[in-house]
Amino acid sequence: MTVITGAELKNFINGTWTTPSGKELKQGVNPANTKEVVSSFYQSTSEDLSDAIDSASKGFQQWKDIPAPQRGEYLYKISALMEEEKDDLAKTMVQEEGKTYNDAIKEVGYAAGIVKYYAGECRRLKGSILEADMPDIQIQTKPEPLGVVLVVTPWNFPLSIPAWKTAPALASGNAVVLKPSSETPLTVMKFMDIIQRAGVPAGVVNSVIAPGKLVSEMIHHPAVKAVTFTGSNTVGEKIYAEAAKGMKRCLLEMGGKNPLIIMEDADIDEAVQIAVTGGYGQTGQACTATGRIIVHEKVVKEFTEKLVKRTEQLKVGNGMHEGIDMGPQVSQAERQSTLDLIQSAKDEGATVLTGGGIPQYPELEDGYFIEPTVISNVKPAMTISQKEVFGPVNSIIEVRDIDEAISVANDVEYGLSSAICTRNIGYMNKALSEIEAGIVKVNMTTTGTFFQAPFGGYKKSSTGTYKELGSEGMDFYCQYKTRYIKSK
Repeated sequence: MTVITGAELKNFINGTWTTPSGKELKQGVNPANTKEVVSSFYQSTSEDLSDAIDSASKGFQQWKDIPAPQRGEYLYKISALMEEEKDDLAKTMVQEEGKTYNDAIKEVGYAAGIVKYYAGECRRLKGSILEADMPDIQIQTKPEPLGVVLVVTPWNFPLSIPAWKTAPALASGNAVVLKPSSETPLTVMKFMDIIQRAGVPAGVVNSVIAPGKLVSEMIHHPAVKAVTFTGSNTVGEKIYAEAAKGMKRCLLEMGGKNPLIIMEDADIDEAVQIAVTGGYGQTGQACTATGRIIVHEKVVKEFTEKLVKRTEQLKVGNGMHEGIDMGPQVSQAERQSTLDLIQSAKDEGATVLTGGGIPQYPELEDGYFIEPTVISNVKPAMTISQKEVFGPVNSIIEVRDIDEAISVANDVEYGLSSAICTRNIGYMNKALSEIEAGIVKVNMTTTGTFFQAPFGGYKKSSTGTYKELGSEGMDFYCQYKTRYIKSK
């Protein structure tokens, strides 16, 4: 299926494409050029959502009985189609979300790899046999699927996050109803088209274009057994509260205020590149983006000067253009939120060393562009040190030693990702042991994960009961039955 630019998008329910029954027509525009309409769509109503969940409930009855290795074959086909069509998928993401083409191509490869990984996990699903207290009795444990899983995904990784939730759900034998962000429904529609062409039985995977206010209603549908969400803490906390009313399984991955510690023995040039990648990659619109740079006082001057110089070399523009390092933010609201937090930093006594505003170039005036920004003289208690920016801002906090660095790193309500730049094994071990985050890296960016490793945060970054990705990512989608067998 080819979806032309500006085409009307549809729901994918029970293996067919249907127009949502809402009356208001919405448009998705290119964040790099808001005069370009990328898609148009109606929002779904409660009736549409009920149809999707009912379809998934019926699809589950068939899918759960298909042997796991055969389910894996469908996932292998999905992964192969994603690889074959990576250019089209990447260009769609650039148009719809604003990221650079290079970032989009990497995301397609990553998403396809996730699907392939969970295809392999279908042959590794296993239970266990335990010794019983009595003769002639065998105890078995066996993983079983939950049923219908509601998947709610954000706009910033419009292909990889739907993939890393949908793939383990399918591998485990569940059916899925996916509600993508209304900012990026076209990318998910193309993902659904690939799932359809891979031959996944009708009803097993469904997707609905719907406003966030209807998510609670979907959670309370009797057929929905679990909900998984990635996005803001504000929305995540509401989802958690609604799921708790029905005692339904819930997995949330939310905000981050991720620290990058630069110690006095670090390779400063490498540390600068790590900070640039972590702070400005994806236009800073990642939950694992570098939120604070905590720098030892002995190297803060050198590091800051080099970071400012490197930041000023970045080229901002349309992600489809050659040589562009950073695209726009996804919307006017997101850009304004970033600008407001930069202003708060200035109001509270910090210094903007470069950037901090909207680039003044004619070719950028119709997009949601913002300058990559470096802020110094930042204190741990400042608003910009505590709140997630979700934009291309690097804030520098000066510290005296490793103990203060870790104390500052932990002095936020989030705990998703973190990193330290050092050659000192003692510093490494201290950071690895004492930083309160689900991910701690050494001499690497706070961004980026390998899909074979578990992903999840501490504190308010996650519900913390389950992990995503890796073999551990299957646990959320399985329930384990203990079976006792007396042979005579």
